[in-house]
Amino acid sequence: MRIAVIGQSLFGQEVYKELRKDGHTIVGVFTVPDKDGKADPLATEAEKDGVPVFKFPRWRLKGQAIQEVVTQYKATGAELNVLPFCSQFIPMEVIDHPRHGSIIYHPSLLPRHRGASAINWTLIHGDKKGGFTVFWADDGLDTGPILLQRECDVEPNDTVNTIYKRFLFPEGVKGTVEAVRLIAEGKAPKITQPAEGATYECIQKKDNAKIDWNQSAEALHNWIRGNDKVPGAWAEVDGQKVTFYGSSLVDNGTAVNGQALEIPGASQPGIVTKSGLVLFGNDGKTLLVKNLQFEDGKMIAAAQYFRSGSSAAVELTEEEKTFAVQMRAVWQSILSNVSQIEDSTDFFKSGAASMDVVRLVEEVKLRASSCQLQNEDVYMNTTFQDFIQMCVRKLRGEDDEEELVVDYVEKNINNMTIKMPHQLFINGEFVDAEGGKTYKTINPTDGTAICDVSLAQISDVDRAVGAAKEAFEEGEWGKMNPRDRGRLIYRLADLMEEHQEELATIEAIDSGAVYTLALKTHVGMSIQTFRYFAGWCDKIQGSTIPINQARPNRNLTFTKKEPMGVCAIVIPWNYPLMMLAWKTAACLAAGNTVVLKPAQVTPLTALKFAELAARAGLPKGVINILPGSGALVGQRLSDHPDVRKLGFTGSTEIGKHIMKSCAVSNVKKVSLELGGKSPLIIFSDCEMDKAVRMGMSSVFFNKGENCIAAGRLFVEDSIHDLFVQKVVEEVKKMKIGDPLDRSTDHGPQNHKAHLDKLVEYCQTGVKEGATLVCGGRQVQRPGFFFEPTVFTDVQDHMFIAKEESFGPVMIISKFKSGEVDDVLRRANATEYGLASGVFTRDISKALYVSERLNAGTVFVNTYNKTDVAAPFGGFKQSGFGKDLGQDALNEYLKTKAVTIEY
Repeated sequence: MRIAVIGQSLFGQEVYKELRKDGHTIVGVFTVPDKDGKADPLATEAEKDGVPVFKFPRWRLKGQAIQEVVTQYKATGAELNVLPFCSQFIPMEVIDHPRHGSIIYHPSLLPRHRGASAINWTLIHGDKKGGFTVFWADDGLDTGPILLQRECDVEPNDTVNTIYKRFLFPEGVKGTVEAVRLIAEGKAPKITQPAEGATYECIQKKDNAKIDWNQSAEALHNWIRGNDKVPGAWAEVDGQKVTFYGSSLVDNGTAVNGQALEIPGASQPGIVTKSGLVLFGNDGKTLLVKNLQFEDGKMIAAAQYFRSGSSAAVELTEEEKTFAVQMRAVWQSILSNVSQIEDSTDFFKSGAASMDVVRLVEEVKLRASSCQLQNEDVYMNTTFQDFIQMCVRKLRGEDDEEELVVDYVEKNINNMTIKMPHQLFINGEFVDAEGGKTYKTINPTDGTAICDVSLAQISDVDRAVGAAKEAFEEGEWGKMNPRDRGRLIYRLADLMEEHQEELATIEAIDSGAVYTLALKTHVGMSIQTFRYFAGWCDKIQGSTIPINQARPNRNLTFTKKEPMGVCAIVIPWNYPLMMLAWKTAACLAAGNTVVLKPAQVTPLTALKFAELAARAGLPKGVINILPGSGALVGQRLSDHPDVRKLGFTGSTEIGKHIMKSCAVSNVKKVSLELGGKSPLIIFSDCEMDKAVRMGMSSVFFNKGENCIAAGRLFVEDSIHDLFVQKVVEEVKKMKIGDPLDRSTDHGPQNHKAHLDKLVEYCQTGVKEGATLVCGGRQVQRPGFFFEPTVFTDVQDHMFIAKEESFGPVMIISKFKSGEVDDVLRRANATEYGLASGVFTRDISKALYVSERLNAGTVFVNTYNKTDVAAPFGGFKQSGFGKDLGQDALNEYLKTKAVTIEY
């Protein structure tokens, strides 16, 4: 069809482009005159295509059509007028002239909210449903017959901007083009608008957007968001007109702490908090406002209302001066009507509009990818000088972010002062649990309490998941360039390295890990893991695939690897920090956000990690840490509908329960690293001293609290007695004691309940007839110490042959020389399959055995040699999924296939 497009704006531009793609001929574009020397986007697009563009300042004069204008319009020969967004009054001679008449896009579900401020009033009235209508123009105000309607849910905190961007703009463009398609096909309906439910509201302007405080919190919230960003709801505060932006309803059960702000007419003073300005309705309920704008146009974060004026200007480096020169040129290109950009030039007073804000933000990203701006940053720094200062501070990591407040528990220990957070970490803040609930975390070295730790409740889990979801869907993390994400993760690793002695000390007193081991493994490998996965951030990619359905058309199929969203991570108590790192590093590298539950008995390094993550610059909500019980916190994470992936390390019994809950709730993706009874086969041709040394490490490493510990050693009968003799000699040399003592080999077990289970485990072995060579008892001293233990003559049917101790208990069985297949059968006769090992000088035998051992990891002539680049995970009831290596990324990614026909 021959179409005249009458309107303006980016919306009009997109409709115009899509109509041309649909094969229609645009015979003319009728739009508004240039403003401050800048053409409307619709005009710019049409002029580029050589389409005639008419910029009439008006179509009517004193209520009568201007005939010269009408004549020029009629000369185009249009068969249909399309009005995607038009701010001018179009005469009926023009509306009715084409063969098919005229259609208009209107951003409400007519007959509700007729008038020019339809989106505003949809929100002000608190409508649960919104949408748009394409209708046939008549001589009334938005009263013509309906051609097409589309509806959407209105979210509780939607603003004019968010609902427009999410639905009314993209779907409105599609709907308008579809309406034209229906007209061309002769299928377009004309449905008379019902009289029932019809409303007409006035145009929202600044003078009628004043806030009436005598309303409920919800009504106040709807008024503020319904006027956000234009015209802006305002009130008198401290003698000046202040406009309110970024309203959201808040949980009224949360205590509000901050500085009171008197607001004339309000039922009670507002409160300036760390999160923003809390306002009260006449029903006592609350809402939160994020930003405030003053009469001079200056916008600030509401949380900064009482802070002193602008901070001292930073002096620019040569590199920063170059950036400033580049940005001055960008401002000049946007503000083409301004002869020269001065430091005092105001972006908006010089004619910039919202679409120019979007362009400016993107221009900054092109020149400094690590400077992640939000549109609000431009609104809050409107002069060129303020804008450059803000950008430079962001580039330096000094962007006026709110200072992290940490209520430390401090202890002077291990020749240093350690500072330990002890509260929940949710949405970038350390906060108390609901109801102020706490519990004591215990030092296993002496059984005394270290400190009180906040005990998360179900409402805390919901808050944390909500924060993680918002950070993923709306925050800068989800939009961040992968390379910039990698830089943040690497910076986090650097901070962990700066604090490695402190982290290792906390790990030692909270979990009983020997300090030197904690320094090297618990903390050292954690740092390596974050550095390794930081490098993966910009290397996650899909593939192109040739497909069979390619004839007679041409097709392109490719895959994309995308993050899952909100991921829950539940970790055990044996390696508190390292287990966090193994899962969290891959999860973050893939672009997800995290809610992590550390083991209830070992929460402290996870909370210290949260502090370091915040100081490294990870955005709020990306990492959330919730100490608490598995039955409450772990269960809620398993059940939560907004969690899309759960990674768990722990017992097989709990893993099965988690898997079931994840399936029943929302079929969330799961990876499980569970129990083990890892076999270690030692052949007579081994290097004996190395086999003894590594055999002991396979069992006693980290006092046996090791998921891949060799749960059963099979020793060839010809060397069995010598091997046992040498092991016992070495065991007797082991020093049991304070994990902070540098000479200690063997620290305390993690907690009292575990110690009691070890005692019971060894008693069972003795009752079944196994030979207790040494150990098997609790050490008689304060704390939770257990002797390194060796059992021999262990038969396949015994309990200790089949079940793991998760402690320093070596289980030794003989096998006959030459019976390789039989010992393999015995080694594989378990429902577990986490790790395994073999010692032999015969490389053919080593390869034969390693191929037949049914375990996720096989060590040959070594043990416990994990590496950040090597995948780690089990078979059978030891779980599925991988930590570490490239494989770990796939646990936190989903694959999307895209097929294009061209």
